[in-house]
Amino acid sequence: MSGDRPTMPPVRLHTDAELARDALSAPLFARAAKLARWAGEGTPVGAGGELLAEQLLTATKLLGLEGEEDGTAYAAEAWQLALDTGLVDFTEDPDTDDDADADQPSATASAGEELATLTSGSPQDVLDLWLGGLETVLADAAAPDLGDLVDQLAETGPDGELDLDALDWNPEEEADFLDGVLGNLYLLTALGEGGPDRPVPLPALAASMIVPDDMDEPTDDILEEVSDAMMRLDDQFRLLAPTGLVEYQPVDEALIEEIDGEGHIRESVDGVTSDVPEEEDVTRYGMVALTPLGVFAVRARMLDAGIDAPAVGDLADKDAGTLLAALPGHPGEAARAEAEAWLARRAPQDAARELLAAARGDDLDAPQRRLACQQTLSLVGAEAEPALREVLDDPQLGGLARVWLAEHGATDIPEPGETMVFWLTVDTIAAQLAAEGDSEELRGLVESLVGRHSGFFDSAWRVDHPATADVLEAMGRLHPDKKVAKEARKAAFKARSRG
Repeated sequence: MSGDRPTMPPVRLHTDAELARDALSAPLFARAAKLARWAGEGTPVGAGGELLAEQLLTATKLLGLEGEEDGTAYAAEAWQLALDTGLVDFTEDPDTDDDADADQPSATASAGEELATLTSGSPQDVLDLWLGGLETVLADAAAPDLGDLVDQLAETGPDGELDLDALDWNPEEEADFLDGVLGNLYLLTALGEGGPDRPVPLPALAASMIVPDDMDEPTDDILEEVSDAMMRLDDQFRLLAPTGLVEYQPVDEALIEEIDGEGHIRESVDGVTSDVPEEEDVTRYGMVALTPLGVFAVRARMLDAGIDAPAVGDLADKDAGTLLAALPGHPGEAARAEAEAWLARRAPQDAARELLAAARGDDLDAPQRRLACQQTLSLVGAEAEPALREVLDDPQLGGLARVWLAEHGATDIPEPGETMVFWLTVDTIAAQLAAEGDSEELRGLVESLVGRHSGFFDSAWRVDHPATADVLEAMGRLHPDKKVAKEARKAAFKARSRG
C-alpha cells in the first residue's frame, strides 16, 4: 500500500498471451488490422487520411458489413482506429490542388509500422497497441451526440461559435463520469458481484453514480437523472463493446421508444433501482460486464491515475508478514488464490514455519493475521505437520496448531488446557469482529459458545488477551438473551478492571 492513494480490491488477471489473443479478436481491432493489410502500399485517401466514398464501400464489403444497417459507419470506425494506432500511415500528395474536390484523393495510405506488431510483437506489445486504440474510442464515447452538434452548428451559422454550455456537455465531467462507471464495474468484478457471468443492470450502474449513498428513497428528479444517464451509457457501451472492453446487451429498442415525455423510462428505472424485478425483465434495461480484457484495461488506467490496483499474485514473492497483513482485505476467492500463489513458491514446512512466525503478536491486527494464517495453512498438505507440532506449546499458536492437526487427521494431539481454549476463542472472535463487525454469523457463534459452556463468562474475563474486554462487550451486544448479555457486560468490566 502506498500512503493515501486510493486502493482497490485485487483482481485476477488472465495471462498476457490470453489477453493479447482477446485484443486481436476484438471486432473493432480485428477490422482495423484487416483494413491495414488491405491498405497495402497505395490506397488513395482524403487529406486527413479518411477513406473516400469508393474506398469506404470497398472496405465495407471487405469486412463483410455491406448488409448491415450501419456497415459503412463500422468500416469508417475501424479505419480511423487503424490510423490512430499506427496500423495505417498516409502521406499527402505534393501536387494536390488546395481547391480540389473533397471527394478526390489527395493523399496515399499504406500499411503502418505498427502492423508488424500484430504478428511479430510480444503479447505486451499487442496490449500496448490495443490500449492506445482504446483511449481514442473512450474519447469518442465521451463526446457529445453528433446529432446535437450538427443541429447547433446549423443554428450558429458559419461565423458563429459553438456553445458547449448549450449542449450540456463538459468534456472533463463526461470523461470523469465514464471513468467512474468503469471504476464501479471494476470494483463489482473484483468483489465477485460482476463479470461476464454476473452482468450488471444498466439502471443500477447509472444509479450507483447518481443516487447519494445516504438517500433512502430516490426523488423524481434523481430518477430522471438516472434515466438520462442510463440512455447516455447505452450509447457509450454500444460504442465500446466492439473494442472488447465490455460485454453489453443494449437497452431494448421497444423500451427506448417509450421515452415519450410521460416518464415511462423513469418509472421503469425506479423499479430496477429499487425492487429489482425478475431477471428476464431486468435484461430489457441493458446488461453490462467487463471482459477479462476490460479488467486489464481499467486496471492499467487506474495505475496510470495513481490508484493502487493490485492483482492476484502480486504478493507471491513477498514475506509472510506482508501476505497475512493483506489477506484480510481481500474478497474470499481472491484471498484463496493469493494464498495459493504464495504457497506454490515454497516448500510446505518452510511456508508453515514462516506463516506461524508472522502470525505472532499482541497488536490490534494480530487476531486477523492469525485467522489469515489459519486459513492459508488449511491449503497446506500433511507434509507441514512437523512445523505445526513445533508450536503446540506456544500460547498464541498452540490452539490453531491443534485445529490444523485434527483437520488433517493427525494422531497423538495433546489436549489443550482451558487457558489455551479460552484464549483461542477470544482471538477468533476478535478477528471476526475486525473483519465483519457485528455480523449474523458472529451472533450465531456467540450463542453457540455460551450455550455449550456453562459459566463461560466466569472464565472468559480472566483471559490474558489484549482484546478480551472488547470481545466480551461485543458478546453483550450480540447475545439475544438479556440476562446473558448482562453477564457479558459485567465480565467485560472485570476484564478492563483487571487490565
